[in-house]
Amino acid sequence: MFFCKERSWMMLVILLACNRGNAQETDTVQRMVTGRRNSAAQQAKPYVIMISADGFRYDYAHKYAATNLLRLSRQGVRARSMQPAFPSLTFPNHYTLATGLYPAHHGLVNNNFYDPTRGARYSMSNKTIAYDSSWYGGGPLWVLAEKEQLLAACFYWVGSEVAVQGVRPTYYYLYNEAIPINERLKTVKHWLQLPEAERPHLITFYFPEVDHEGHAHGPDSKETAAAVHFVDSAIGRLCAMVDSLQLPVNYVFVSDHGMAAADTVNTLRVPPVDTTRFVTVAGDVLVNYYAKDKALIPELYQQLKSTADGYDVYLPDESPAGWHYRKQDDRYNRIGDVLLVARYPRMFTWGNKRPNPGRHGYDPQVVKDMGATFMAWGPAFKKGKVIAPFENIHVYALVARILGLTIDQPVDSKENVLNKIIK
Repeated sequence: MFFCKERSWMMLVILLACNRGNAQETDTVQRMVTGRRNSAAQQAKPYVIMISADGFRYDYAHKYAATNLLRLSRQGVRARSMQPAFPSLTFPNHYTLATGLYPAHHGLVNNNFYDPTRGARYSMSNKTIAYDSSWYGGGPLWVLAEKEQLLAACFYWVGSEVAVQGVRPTYYYLYNEAIPINERLKTVKHWLQLPEAERPHLITFYFPEVDHEGHAHGPDSKETAAAVHFVDSAIGRLCAMVDSLQLPVNYVFVSDHGMAAADTVNTLRVPPVDTTRFVTVAGDVLVNYYAKDKALIPELYQQLKSTADGYDVYLPDESPAGWHYRKQDDRYNRIGDVLLVARYPRMFTWGNKRPNPGRHGYDPQVVKDMGATFMAWGPAFKKGKVIAPFENIHVYALVARILGLTIDQPVDSKENVLNKIIK
């Protein structure tokens, strides 16, 4: 009996220790940079809540009857589609939305990539690397705002956890999916109830759910529909909570890319190369090869071209001009020397990886289902306006204009593209 009790007690101690370890791994604490205040002039500015629902395809709101988003967009502006940058992946496009720069111009050229100058890999899942600000070019909107003494808060966004140009948002969280949605919504309301000098005028907010379900079950699944309804319900609650404060709050609802039903049967194998001569970074749609000796590039290129089936092979200077993914665009030397791009609906697999039925990353100019969502409503926007598709780089200039920020460095974003939607 004593042995059993002792064993049970020991198991309880081990369990509690494991739980403490897991709690420590999930960091849910709000960070705050102290000593900052909105300047007196900035306190009179309007507010922008910039919301991203990852993987929320351009047609999901109608396809799955997202009643709140449809109602709110009728009170403002909706684009028929928004074109993501190539590659149509999460990290490159969230950072493009934040900086107004194409991926090859801001440096996040893929979710995972190699930097030959550093001799190191960037991986979105490696937090040590992902929190290193030296990987991030450009200047995100929250950096621009803080430089002009306009406070910003980020409830997640790519790059918001790091000090880009030495600046973090005043309020931010390290990314996790452990904070319940109602707590997150209440935090936004709390930020907007702070004294005027401490109140953020730019807030970013991120939903991962639609992307998760789209990958796991495909864009036409009941699980994806449920995730769309989850986001739609949360947006309805957020607007009700914020609107009760009677502040001039503008909402910009976007996604980073769409989602397509991929061929999970006729998958492509990543062509193997000599690892002593090349570095390979492989994704489901895009594969980047980096030559350790540039003299080896022509041989590899011809070899891959001669056996290509189900994918296209490019030297960077051969890639479509609309991708802005050529050597002349590659400001950080991270694109690589030879590119493989799967032809939709095919995708690459390797090892024993089980292919998911939902994929993105394809050429957004060719594959319509890569199209993202853009909706906006609030006092700054015209009402009942539906606009033609546009490139997502232009969201940056739109938000900067609404907040009265002066763009202080060259960007690809153009203010005149979305001028027509502002009152």
